[in-house]
Amino acid sequence: MSRGLNKVQIIGHLGKDPEMRYTPSGKPVTTFSVAVSRTWNSADGERHNETEWFNVVVWGNLAEICKQYLVKGQQVYIEGRLQTRRWDGKEGQKHTSVEVVANEMMMLGDRRDANDNNHQEVESPPAENGSAMAEDEFPF
Repeated sequence: MSRGLNKVQIIGHLGKDPEMRYTPSGKPVTTFSVAVSRTWNSADGERHNETEWFNVVVWGNLAEICKQYLVKGQQVYIEGRLQTRRWDGKEGQKHTSVEVVANEMMMLGDRRDANDNNHQEVESPPAENGSAMAEDEFPF
């Protein structure tokens, strides 16, 4: 039997403060977007910038930690798996969203205050279905 691999690692900045809600069974789920930018030079020496947005879904204890400690603009390391969700809209249109279902998070960058940990790494159990959010603006 062959095994597959679905693992993603990103470092970027939060597009807005995380949003947390609870499933009907009481399980916490937090969603937020992360902007990951890259820069490169073309063959003619021109500098290019590109930003890719990732929707992140976090479940359980890690969801509560993300809601408590993460804020818009903060740099963060996220590790997890990619998940594709599909659904039909109110008028029958088909929608698709690719999300990062996170199982590890590490806060990066400057401390917000002297009491916060600069780097905090947390793992959570495997995630379930999540919810997406879209970002159209750059947070910084």
